Amino acid sequence: MDELNNLTRYERRLTKEHYRKRNGHGPAVLWFTGLSGSGKSTLAHLVEERLFNVGWYTYVLDADNIRAGLNNDLGFSEAARRENIRRIGEVARLFTDAGVVVLAAFISPFREDRSRVRALFEPHEFMEIYVKCALTACEARDPKGLYRKARAGEIPDFTGIGSPYEEPHDPELIIDTGQLDITQSVSRILSYLGPQR
Repeated sequence: MDELNNLTRYERRLTKEHYRKRNGHGPAVLWFTGLSGSGKSTLAHLVEERLFNVGWYTYVLDADNIRAGLNNDLGFSEAARRENIRRIGEVARLFTDAGVVVLAAFISPFREDRSRVRALFEPHEFMEIYVKCALTACEARDPKGLYRKARAGEIPDFTGIGSPYEEPHDPELIIDTGQLDITQSVSRILSYLGPQR
């Protein structure tokens, strides 16, 4: 990687403060983590719509969309999943540089990877939202049929079946979708974010 020694980072003239003044809100990353089927993507998109409707600058980074494009060269080995999360963290950082509120919905099963992404941001910018749901409930929902395939041996190392999910130790927010309905879940996240203009 000697080629990296030839890079010179360009310092942007527009800062986060410029965007904050224009947008009326600061940048942030809402990092939705949890098992497949827990409701991460659904929540991220509904929260984004609510924020967008009151004038916030937002963008959802969704696992399947990223896998279909930017990260379509990655498989699902542990190393590939770690690289997937690393790249997403870097993309989220670019968005926050532009003052955007990023809603990232990824299983992101390993604490170390989530901590590494958190370290890219200022402390108040990164909010880990653990979308908690029992494996049995996620498996009963199985909206994409992935658990069925994993149980049949068609998907090796599937998180929750053949590979572990490491629950966050100290997330900013826990949304238990086994106990809260979708309206309650969205309201809890919006309340945590504070008043929206």
